[in-house]
Amino acid sequence: MRLRLPVRGPAALKVVAAAGAAAAPVRFVWGGPSELPRAPLRPPWAPVLELQSGAVLFSPNAICQFFFLCRGEEPTDLSTQWLEWEATELQPAVAAALYTRLVLGRRAAEAVQTLREPLAHIEQSLARTGAAFLAGDTPSVADVVVWGTLFPIVQEESSLPGELQALRAWFQNMTLSEACRDAADTVLMPKALLEFKSYLQKQPPPCVAMQRAASNEPEEEEGSERALTEDEIAAAADAWARGAAALPKPWQPQKPVLPVEGMRNVLITSALPYVNNVPHLGNIIGCVLSADTFARYCRLRNWNTLYVCGTDEYGTATETKAVEEGLTPQEICDKYNAIHADIYRWFDISFDCFGRTTTPSQTTIAQDIFQRLLARGFLLQDTVEQLRCEGCQRFLADRFVEGTCPFCNYEEARGDQCDKCGKLINAVELKSPQCKLCRGVPVVKPTQHLFLDLPKLEQRLEAWLEQSWATGDWTANARYITRSWIRDGLKPRCITRDLKWGTPVPLDGFRDKVFYVWFDAPIGYLSITANYTNQWERWWKNPQQVELYNFMAKDNVPFHSVIFPCSLLGADDNYTLVNHLIATEYLNYEDGKFSKSRGVGVFGDMAKDTGIPADIWRFYLLYLRPEGQDSAFSWSDLMLKNNSELLNNLGNFINRAGMFVCKFFGGTVPSMLLTPDDKRLLARVTLELRQYHQLLEKVRIRDALRCILSISRHGNQYIQVNEPWKRIKGDEKERQRAGTVTGVAVNMASLLAVMLQPYMPSISLAIQGQLCIPADCFILSHDFTCTLPPGHRVGTVSPLFQKLENDRVEALRRRFGGGQGSHLVLSFPRPNRHPQPPRPSWLSPTPSGCRS
Repeated sequence: MRLRLPVRGPAALKVVAAAGAAAAPVRFVWGGPSELPRAPLRPPWAPVLELQSGAVLFSPNAICQFFFLCRGEEPTDLSTQWLEWEATELQPAVAAALYTRLVLGRRAAEAVQTLREPLAHIEQSLARTGAAFLAGDTPSVADVVVWGTLFPIVQEESSLPGELQALRAWFQNMTLSEACRDAADTVLMPKALLEFKSYLQKQPPPCVAMQRAASNEPEEEEGSERALTEDEIAAAADAWARGAAALPKPWQPQKPVLPVEGMRNVLITSALPYVNNVPHLGNIIGCVLSADTFARYCRLRNWNTLYVCGTDEYGTATETKAVEEGLTPQEICDKYNAIHADIYRWFDISFDCFGRTTTPSQTTIAQDIFQRLLARGFLLQDTVEQLRCEGCQRFLADRFVEGTCPFCNYEEARGDQCDKCGKLINAVELKSPQCKLCRGVPVVKPTQHLFLDLPKLEQRLEAWLEQSWATGDWTANARYITRSWIRDGLKPRCITRDLKWGTPVPLDGFRDKVFYVWFDAPIGYLSITANYTNQWERWWKNPQQVELYNFMAKDNVPFHSVIFPCSLLGADDNYTLVNHLIATEYLNYEDGKFSKSRGVGVFGDMAKDTGIPADIWRFYLLYLRPEGQDSAFSWSDLMLKNNSELLNNLGNFINRAGMFVCKFFGGTVPSMLLTPDDKRLLARVTLELRQYHQLLEKVRIRDALRCILSISRHGNQYIQVNEPWKRIKGDEKERQRAGTVTGVAVNMASLLAVMLQPYMPSISLAIQGQLCIPADCFILSHDFTCTLPPGHRVGTVSPLFQKLENDRVEALRRRFGGGQGSHLVLSFPRPNRHPQPPRPSWLSPTPSGCRS
């Protein structure tokens, strides 16, 4: 093999380090770009690996991975994830930092500071896993690649912030390794950076469009705003002058909502929450609240929108909960469906239909898809080894088994997944398994099951994914997780289980079984829509007219991106498949995880008991929505954001604008004579409004919220600079100026009321009521128009937000910090339970349980 290296820069460093770490038999050839094979997408600084077969590799990361493959080290999901993160997140950030350091001549510490988010991500990952390296206890290709990208800008661990202890230790270990040390010497760091500088000087400044990390802080303000053009200012003034008449009329769909020819028809689903538990704040932001915010935005855009969700009620989890509480599965479903519905109603989630999966429609549609798959040869039969409890006379479903994890030796792992290391488990792999019902020791026995033949559907799936990714908006984690599933080839997936509680399998020899919940559950979207309207197929068998958005947390991605699409592709009935798959990372609680049993964290049924209004919860959850990485709920941060962003910024501006109209102009919007400064403000607000649209159209919900807060900051500054409370006491010219400032400000408040509606619907409605904003103006356009013209009467204006005091917040922190389980019982009394409950009548001896 021959490795050609044109420039002694970061890319050269990591491939040389990877070659050394993998002991690859490669010859280095240093030379200029002109000596390298041509490739239209290869930048001139990139290395090239020429293989003996004649093949050529141009991607530095692919070259590094190839070296490790030659040594026999197969990539893991985790190492591949790190490589993708390095390419999409770290590389652009380091490029910007290098440009700052080498071309702009900034201090090294300043350049490192620009990397605070990716550095924090590495620190959090190392600290969370406790491992010495990124993908385990030994260095992998991921460590070499990430180190090679960081070293040119960091160079020694003392350059890293002192609080990043895990990162500093990792970086020191990598730098002291023989392969990395030799690579740094070979590539002549830091002297090589001068050579790389000449390349950077010829390039435009790098544009880093990184998503923010787990920090809950807003984007930092730019030192100076982009200059406005005269055309932008003139266009903004023209749009303002056209007034409310230029706005489109709000669309009022008929009920039930059905697709309309010629309109944008948007179908939105949020992952069906399990019926067997109470959702915590992380569950709420991950699915229903994110989807609700987007659905409200769609309606404000006059897009014909249907938002459906419901409780996922079949499967092992329901049977397990029924055993725990001494109820039947149906009683459990009825109880928790009502709890979920009440919680979402309090959070003001605007479902068009909130249903459930235990319906005749679910059985009909699921069995039809099954029959179509069977008729087209996409189902297999096979024998599965399962655990059987002779004492209970039944095969045990995964959740009825617990034991020691075969991977990390955690002693309370479930039969389907280990809660400690997160790995999926086959129940028969558990060490020292126990039946959760009787604590007996189960034995392994064979049982027949049906499988979805995913390998046979793989080609169809890949063709569809290519098209969906090219035309739709899938979050980066959704794409990565999907690629990791299909990278090594799909395997048949079990779709049946030995349970009683589920959709019956309509096939002789399997009629005592039910469908596996992850074959069955996504079909709930269809059946819930079918219970909403008998014309459900106009939504779900109409890909030509319907855009489908799926919202979920990242753990649900493979079921929505691989298994469910394969089921629908195999059924071959013109089903609507997902166009936009929107997955969040996880929301943690303070320094740990939510736990109902330990009383840690705020759960949906407790939020209203805090006395904090639902809209404040909505705002804060959306403010820290984990769009790019995990984020964490913090009581002190909630108090800070309420008091600063809501009370002092947004609320202060809207209240002042309305109060000036009432106090200085008798409740009537005064006449306005715009100055050039006023027109520049209109243009600035228009830019923020259009950025808001661009972000929400890409479902970047958290970032779009910053646009709202930015407009209110512009408004507060506008009022502060112009001081209408002083000018109103002056001469006619001064009073006219006070009127103009007041009129512009109250119209900005009117715009904010509309922009805020997807995030804080009750506050939006309150602003609409106080300012008497006409209903026809509650529509989003791309222009800032004068919706409250001179002569418009406003109503009674009052404060929108209240201050959160530290004592109250500290009391709430203690209450939800664990060890106070009594308040849980007050919410939902549980029936008396025995140490070993008797087996309910619905659990008659029958085969049960299948891991897929």
